[in-house]
Amino acid sequence: MTGDYVIHADRFGNGAPLLVLVHGQGANGDVWTGLRRFIARDWHGACLVPDLRGHGRSPHRPPYAYGTYAADIASLIPVGEEIFMIGHSLGGAVSLMLATGWFGVRVRGVFAFGIKVNWSDDELARRRQFAAAPVRWFDRREDAIERYLKVSGQFGLVDPTSPAAASGIAEESGKFRLAADPGISGMDDPPDIRPILAAVTAPVALAVGEKDTMVPLTDARGLDPRAAVISGAGHNAHVENPEGLWNVIRNTTKLGDIGR
Repeated sequence: MTGDYVIHADRFGNGAPLLVLVHGQGANGDVWTGLRRFIARDWHGACLVPDLRGHGRSPHRPPYAYGTYAADIASLIPVGEEIFMIGHSLGGAVSLMLATGWFGVRVRGVFAFGIKVNWSDDELARRRQFAAAPVRWFDRREDAIERYLKVSGQFGLVDPTSPAAASGIAEESGKFRLAADPGISGMDDPPDIRPILAAVTAPVALAVGEKDTMVPLTDARGLDPRAAVISGAGHNAHVENPEGLWNVIRNTTKLGDIGR
């Protein structure tokens, strides 16, 4: 929270430590739907699932940056409460930011997967173009949902009639748009994740999907030679193979012990 700004977040379960799930760019907290049953089975604390500012059910308010995202989440954490973080892509970078201690949050550990390390000039140009584009309106709800699923990398993975798909769009005056602000891509280039990782004071486990075309294994291993591989999964492992992802999380973080 910044001033009177509050992001949307779901919290369920009871106990400590608190597990925080942070989604990637263009998505929202509903991308973790498939993981929730494994959390309910194995995690013995509460769980917090936010929508980052400008995403999903959270209001639009720039700036959209790792630091502001991290500060928003920090504002939701009660003073003194220990947390364990799972972050995907952008959410992984935000999780690492919180784990530096710069935001006054006690992070006990981080599992981050699919963090993009290297950006080509073409990728950066597309980010700037997307951020500068006006809101695109659709006459049909189905077309807006299809666009959301494509932008968030969930097309063909998520049922377009599901609540998780519907949470990615918004309706105004009988027309439909993506719930996310186009400006989330940012006009500035994303910061280098390496100095942020170097400043982290909590244990970190990194991973990448075996078929992730956005983040090659060599990039992940450049950050951490022990980075795990999520078998059979692409960039959105939490949607494609939530059970496989959960098994990797448990094996690389001893999460079963942390959650007791």
